[in-house]
Amino acid sequence: MEVPMDIVNTAQAEAWNGYEGEHWADHHDRYDAVNNGFDGVLLDAAAIGAHDRVLDLGCGSGYITRRAARRAPLGRALGVDLSAPMLARARSLTERDGVPNAEFEQGDAQVHPFPDAAFDAAVSRFGVMFFADPVAAFGNVRRALRDGGRLAFLAMASPAGTDLGTVFAAIGPRPAAVTGHAGPMSMSDPDRVRAILDAAGFRDVSCRTVHAEQVWGRDAADAAEFLAGWGPVRHNLGDGPELRAAITDAMRPFERDGAVRLRGTALLVQARR
Repeated sequence: MEVPMDIVNTAQAEAWNGYEGEHWADHHDRYDAVNNGFDGVLLDAAAIGAHDRVLDLGCGSGYITRRAARRAPLGRALGVDLSAPMLARARSLTERDGVPNAEFEQGDAQVHPFPDAAFDAAVSRFGVMFFADPVAAFGNVRRALRDGGRLAFLAMASPAGTDLGTVFAAIGPRPAAVTGHAGPMSMSDPDRVRAILDAAGFRDVSCRTVHAEQVWGRDAADAAEFLAGWGPVRHNLGDGPELRAAITDAMRPFERDGAVRLRGTALLVQARR
């Protein structure tokens, strides 16, 4: 894969334009089913008005971009992501759904040349945990917001004591790529988040834990097949039948009402320029 010149987070660009991005694009509906329960609290925190210009960071297949655009019918929403496969899916779904004020660009939010003060709000649903330099990235996002502009994002919280933590505990130790400062849990510590945003120049930073039901599959075997395909799990734990069997057993207690339902936990972060 050839990485565009305006992307500095090359390791993530390679992942999201390879297996990781293709898996998310091919299973966008599955990932949305896992994460949709958090959408309302995120969009309410962003306080999007009818005329607002909204920036969606790590937009993936564009679900939040489209929802933000609908909340701003006289404004617009721009989704930015590293992943060409996911952006192709986002554009296709946006055309299908008829959301003319939602647009998409491929880029690295850490260095992307956003116009100064071009947005009223920036949002992200689990798309800001992978920056190579988070202070630089959020500084770039701050520059793109108008004075008083709002930042609201969701980050994965620590799985300790959660339903997902119970599943992970059943399949072995969580690898560093899942738990460390370079992976999906990199923004799970509120103190670290506050330090990053303070250094990036944001004010009125707040963090709180939020909860939502997450649908992982129609039954334990289906949920196991899906979770085993998630990039960090597949990369660190392999893709063998033993892993899938272990995940299936761990998911079985969460089967109810025709689906596997886990109580999900996330960190909701708000700040202002």
